[in-house]
Amino acid sequence: MVVTPKGRRTEAAFHDAARQVFAEKGYLNAKIADIAERAGRSTGSFYNYYDNKQQLLEALLQGFGEAVMDRTRAQLTSDPASNIEQAVRVYLSTYREYLPEMIAAFQMSMTDEQFAQWWRRRRADGIGAVMDVVRSVEKRGLPVDLDHGVFASAMVSMLESFCWTWFVAGGDEHSGSHDDEVAVATLSEIWRRALYNGR
Repeated sequence: MVVTPKGRRTEAAFHDAARQVFAEKGYLNAKIADIAERAGRSTGSFYNYYDNKQQLLEALLQGFGEAVMDRTRAQLTSDPASNIEQAVRVYLSTYREYLPEMIAAFQMSMTDEQFAQWWRRRRADGIGAVMDVVRSVEKRGLPVDLDHGVFASAMVSMLESFCWTWFVAGGDEHSGSHDDEVAVATLSEIWRRALYNGR
C-alpha cells in the first residue's frame, strides 16, 4: 500500500473508478483493466495497491461499514427510540450510495465461501451496534426479553434484505410506493416494537 499523498490520490481514483465500472458492468464483468483505464492509471499501477479485484471490493465495503457507523454515531442522542430511526435512515441512504458494492457483495457471498466469511465478519459491526442499542434500553430499566444476539442479527438482516428488495430487485408488487420516509418510519417502528414489546 502506497501511503504518500500522491499514493492516496491514486488509490482514491481507483476507488471512484471501480464504483463507476461496477455500476455500469457489474462486479463479475468488471475487469481490472477497465478500472485502471477509468482511473486514468496503468493496469500495473493497480497492483501497487491491491492483489486482485476482490481485495479492492473489500476495501470499498469496509468504507460502507465505516460510513454507516460514523454517520450513525454523529446522530446519536440520549433517546434510544430516536437513535433507532436515525440508524435506519443512515443505513438506507448509505446502502443506496454504495449500491454497486452491495450488489457485488451479494454476488460474491453466493459464489465464494471465503468472501462470505469475510462479509459475515463485517456484518458483526452492525450487529454489535444493534446490541449497543439493546444495552442502552436495558440501562433505562426496560429489560429486553429476547436473545440479544439473535435479535441484533434479525434487525441487520431485515435492513439488508429490505434494501436489496427495494433498491436492487425493484420492490414488491403490492408494497406501495417507494417512499423513503415511509420506509424509515415503518422499519423503525418494527424495530421499536420488537425492542420495547409494547411498553
